[in-house]
Amino acid sequence: MDSDEVGQSIDTTKFRGLIVSLLYLSARPNIQFSVCMCARFQYNPKDSHYKALKRILKYIKGTINVDLLYLGNTRIMLSGFSYSNFVGCKLDRKNTTEICHLLGSNLISWNNKKQACIALFTIKA
Repeated sequence: MDSDEVGQSIDTTKFRGLIVSLLYLSARPNIQFSVCMCARFQYNPKDSHYKALKRILKYIKGTINVDLLYLGNTRIMLSGFSYSNFVGCKLDRKNTTEICHLLGSNLISWNNKKQACIALFTIKA
């Protein structure tokens, strides 16, 4: 998702109202990153950003009955997974890192973090 300079502009009040409604649901970690990504464009939304919000709404409608299930009879084994996306953000070229921790087969922690700063050049020693 980028700033879409050539796209058709849409009504900002409608877009912002939809963002606020989705931020209310952002306690769900599966949509939090996507909603916050769309919220960056609330001052100059384009048609492509509105389509992304509608896609999030379709996802929520399709997964309304899906919940996280924590089973009590699983083996207690802690495992963690991480993924780094180098220069993954088109807007500011920052790296993103995603981490999740599982206790048995149950998700207990999830984190998505963007790099704080960018080095403009590198020096080889």
